[in-house]
Amino acid sequence: MLDINLIRTDAQKVKKALLKRLDSVDLEPVLTLDRRRREIIVEADALKMKKNAASAGVKKLDPAAQQAVFAEMKEISARVKALDAEAAKVEAELGALMAGLPNLPADDVVAGGKEHNAVVREWGKLPEFGFEPKAHLELSKELGLIDYDRGAKLGGTGFWVYRNMGARLEWALLNFFVDTHLQSGYSFTLPPHILNYECGYTAGQFPKFKDDVFLLAGPEDKTQFLLPTAETALISLHRDEILKEEELPKKYFAYTPCYRKEAGGYGANERGMIRGHQFNKVELIQFARPEESAAAFDEMVGHVESVMRALGLHYRLVKLAAKDCSASMARTYDIEVWIPSMKGYKEVSSVSNAHDYQARRGNMRFKRAVTGKNEFLHTLNGSCLATSRLFPAILEQFQQADGSVLVPEPLRKYLGTDRITI
Repeated sequence: MLDINLIRTDAQKVKKALLKRLDSVDLEPVLTLDRRRREIIVEADALKMKKNAASAGVKKLDPAAQQAVFAEMKEISARVKALDAEAAKVEAELGALMAGLPNLPADDVVAGGKEHNAVVREWGKLPEFGFEPKAHLELSKELGLIDYDRGAKLGGTGFWVYRNMGARLEWALLNFFVDTHLQSGYSFTLPPHILNYECGYTAGQFPKFKDDVFLLAGPEDKTQFLLPTAETALISLHRDEILKEEELPKKYFAYTPCYRKEAGGYGANERGMIRGHQFNKVELIQFARPEESAAAFDEMVGHVESVMRALGLHYRLVKLAAKDCSASMARTYDIEVWIPSMKGYKEVSSVSNAHDYQARRGNMRFKRAVTGKNEFLHTLNGSCLATSRLFPAILEQFQQADGSVLVPEPLRKYLGTDRITI
């Protein structure tokens, strides 16, 4: 959520920043409700003070004067009640407008959509084959790694079943990620897969993107949903808390399946595991002091890249333009892996800095040691990594002429082999 004080004092600055990611911006409804809210508070406080003063001196008055005061106090009470009701309505309307505003892009994030994304760097060489390479869909079937037909039978389109060495390869990736993150000082967490509305709101996904998740039946005030990413859970770990400054940064990671409706169709080039309703992912989260969040972002990007390089996969790092960043994020870098059969790159990780946007929504603060004042945290997240994109990349980039697939070196200790064969 944005800072209402910033909108109030420099609406033009906020509007200019939001126009990087929105086609049009009208902050006047927000400002109008904010003014009315403050007017109500001033009037209600004045009336309450007047009522208290009258109440304190009424015993000294004669009966006739007392009756006049009682009548006035009754009118004041009625007016205060009406103001309180209006205040609640104004607060709700203002809250809804504020909740719908996306985060301000960082100053160096350019305006526009995907066409303005910029490749920061590439690593590794495009794989070259002295034979006709196969797509991961074909390789998975031939090697008995994935059962797409039975996955569709069990769950419908967008689901699959890992089988035999395919299940072991998937688990090897997850084990490798867990071991790597533990060695890097992140705390291992296994959160619930069913979350409450407040988690979606704090992450910035609700209310606007509520239809993108699998909602569970229940009364409106008890809305629960299947988590679309572990970020949605982890970001609420310290909701409504005040942390000590010396506790920061707090660094967590979690493994979870991710459940998504994935609005839109499935293109011919996205068959197989590239797009699905359920996939596995390991997610990184940091809670940091504002002045340290930029360095934390760079550290997280470097960490994800080190994992990709250890796997030996050709990838590129892409800085997203404002419209391509998710609504909650001020800055995002994508790590995209090369998928030979698609002749293109697919995102396997997004590292993002939300600044204080999520912290304001979740009321997450820390006490500054020097001043004793409470300040909003900065939150960062990064997927490290989504296996449903890595699995196809490994099969396709490391396939051999005889139909086998070389296993990346870090995974061999988990699989007990350096090659997957029929």
